Amino acid sequence: MTAVSIASRRTFASLRRHRNYRLFFFGQLASVCGTWMQNVAMYWLAVSLAPPGARGLAVGLISICRFGPFTLLGLLAGVVTDRFDNRRTVILTQAVQMSLSAVLAAVTLLGAVQLWELYAIAALTGVALVFDAPSRQNLTFRMVGREELPNAVALNSSLVNTARIFGPAVAGIVIASLGAGWAFGINAISFLAVLAALLAMRTSELFPLENRTRPTVWRGTREGFGFARRSTTVKVVLVMMVVFASVCFNFNILLPLLAKQTLDAGPRSLGVLSASFGGGALIGALTAAALAQARWRVLLVGAAGFGAVELLIAPTHSLLLAATLLFFCGLFFATYTAASNAKLQLATPDHLRGRVLGLYFYAWNGLSPFGALLVGWLCDRGGTPLAFTVAGISALAATGAGWYVLRRRPIAEPVVAAPKLAA
Repeated sequence: MTAVSIASRRTFASLRRHRNYRLFFFGQLASVCGTWMQNVAMYWLAVSLAPPGARGLAVGLISICRFGPFTLLGLLAGVVTDRFDNRRTVILTQAVQMSLSAVLAAVTLLGAVQLWELYAIAALTGVALVFDAPSRQNLTFRMVGREELPNAVALNSSLVNTARIFGPAVAGIVIASLGAGWAFGINAISFLAVLAALLAMRTSELFPLENRTRPTVWRGTREGFGFARRSTTVKVVLVMMVVFASVCFNFNILLPLLAKQTLDAGPRSLGVLSASFGGGALIGALTAAALAQARWRVLLVGAAGFGAVELLIAPTHSLLLAATLLFFCGLFFATYTAASNAKLQLATPDHLRGRVLGLYFYAWNGLSPFGALLVGWLCDRGGTPLAFTVAGISALAATGAGWYVLRRRPIAEPVVAAPKLAA
């Protein structure tokens, strides 16, 4: 077999070998496309409903409502993940999100939507996501096992970023031609695919979790914090993610304002910018899937590249140049996030994985409301150039700090060998 053929087979190993993961992957692909359509439509609608001087604040408040539940409940979500059946939890959270999308579609299509309704539905959806995210990640482990976890995590990232390409692009067309309400309606229907996939899984083929218990909220949370405090790997991943997620990843705020204010463009241009970022992220995720191992070098190069490209985007006033730079920004983004997720999971024992994943998603989303306020304020003060500059500098500083800690306290790489592939 040629090297290209071997790399290609390794890239999609989890899909070829595990029926449950195959069902999950393709069900999620349809659902996440709809979710990206809703995200774009929600932020665009917020920009449209808000007065001109408060658009940055309006999109910032949408992010606060979406991610605020992570701030309030995120530290408990990991205990729920370790305590209850992950598949059943994800079925419930996906059904709740479908219902909320249907309500949002109805009020928008009836012409009765107001900002407070957007905020309320965004907050309720956020509550469902708090419990959905760590349970879905732990379910991935149970579908593919330890050896193929880095591959599956990267494929999950490729799934999200494929949706990031098509969802916003289609959303731009749907919003411009039919209105935001239809984007919300399509998202509600898309949840049927993932619910069907989850119900069709063979539970007998799920990998068992070793030493699993039913922790109480207080004891379980304390155990998760204790492990994170003792593990240098977990500490570096979490601290870097706090900085990146709160200051650097706020594209739900930055891209609508970049399109509407900085570039003076419309919803189709917003779709182009979002799809460009998603295209780069897809390439980055597929590359990570082919690597078969999660290494610190990959994580740090992805993080540093992401920050450097954000600095290049800051002074840009050309749609073509902005789209090109966002492609590379997405590539580094996916490389960094896939490596950090896999690194964290492989460093954590089965019975604690849900709680450590809860901390990871708390780092990613729990502080986002404060970051959203900061980024919205920066955009109102100095536009997207100031916001991208602060984000890029913060990303490079966090990467440098992580590299310094790892250099002073070297960590043996938890190597997971690539599965042997038949010729």
